[in-house]
Amino acid sequence: MVALSGAEAAHAGAWNLPKGQGEIIVKYENIRAEDYFTSDGGRADLPGGRRDIAASVFVEYGLSDRFTLQAKGEWQDGRDEFLDYQGLGPIEMGVRWQAYRDDRNVAAVYVGYAEGGAGRNAGYAPPGAGDSDVEVRLLAGRSFDRGFIDLQAARRWRSGLPDETRADATAGAHLNQDWMVMAQAFGGAADGDGAARWLSLEASVVRRFGDWRLQAGWRQAVSGREIPAGRGPVIGIWRRF
Repeated sequence: MVALSGAEAAHAGAWNLPKGQGEIIVKYENIRAEDYFTSDGGRADLPGGRRDIAASVFVEYGLSDRFTLQAKGEWQDGRDEFLDYQGLGPIEMGVRWQAYRDDRNVAAVYVGYAEGGAGRNAGYAPPGAGDSDVEVRLLAGRSFDRGFIDLQAARRWRSGLPDETRADATAGAHLNQDWMVMAQAFGGAADGDGAARWLSLEASVVRRFGDWRLQAGWRQAVSGREIPAGRGPVIGIWRRF
């Protein structure tokens, strides 16, 4: 099924990999901001601006047809009005359980642990803030003749930072066997009165070259609170193995 294979390739989402198969995704993000979302959701100039560059590696592997192991790490290079920094971001590892799957629909549960790094462990926090996190994520997806939808909701318990609730959505459509377009939304809120909130949208195209895929897209923060209004290009290379 074309749509299903595309959904699996699109950062997996709710679709687990078959036993013994894996995928690696290398991604480059260059996000810059000249303004930020204020405490009331408005926008104001961000003195000095901000730049967040990240090079990340995401790997997943099918332990069985029901359980997939996944891990992610990244290197960060950033600058704002007060400092320049370089260092590792959070390192995360977890397991995704395929709770349900039929020809069109899937549901999964992910449980993961992350260890904070010297870089930014949250977009609203200074570099180095935050220690360790535990996340539980619910995922659901549906494939269509030439596309798919993937919905996710998560709760993240954080040490050294406020706990968070997150929600992500992805929709993909195949133009043909080699080209796919995707639209994604990434949202979340930290606990506490006046705490940070965010919503970013991303649009991208994906070109298939056999077992390889190249993704090129643009990410834009569209609303939030106490967080930079970042935007910039996202480039990814996917490889199945």
